[in-house]
Amino acid sequence: QVQLVESGGGLVQAGGSLRLACTASGRTFSSYLMGWFRQAPGKEREFVARIDRVGGKKSYADSGKGRWTISRDNAKNTVYLQMNKMQPEDTALYYCAAAYRYDGSEPGKYAYWGQGTQVTVSS
Repeated sequence: QVQLVESGGGLVQAGGSLRLACTASGRTFSSYLMGWFRQAPGKEREFVARIDRVGGKKSYADSGKGRWTISRDNAKNTVYLQMNKMQPEDTALYYCAAAYRYDGSEPGKYAYWGQGTQVTVSS
């Protein structure tokens, strides 16, 4: 079992930045692919970014390329999402998730989820 707790959300103006963090407890953090997803009101949950177990392979949604950076610190059991040049369309509830023996972006393949942290971008 893995417990995930997100932090770092908040209100930011368009063009600003936020850094989200997700801290894990439970089983070995470094065994898991870690991903960030988001869900805006009335929309489906969508992939944001993912990072492999050792932090060597990263993948981003097209909407975030060049603006977001995902990283992880396995010694701290934490994965981060640095979001720059934020836009109102980035407003959503952001979730981190963990997947075991998987390398992809399908939410259904991630077994563990946090409760989410709200990000609101004002224009």
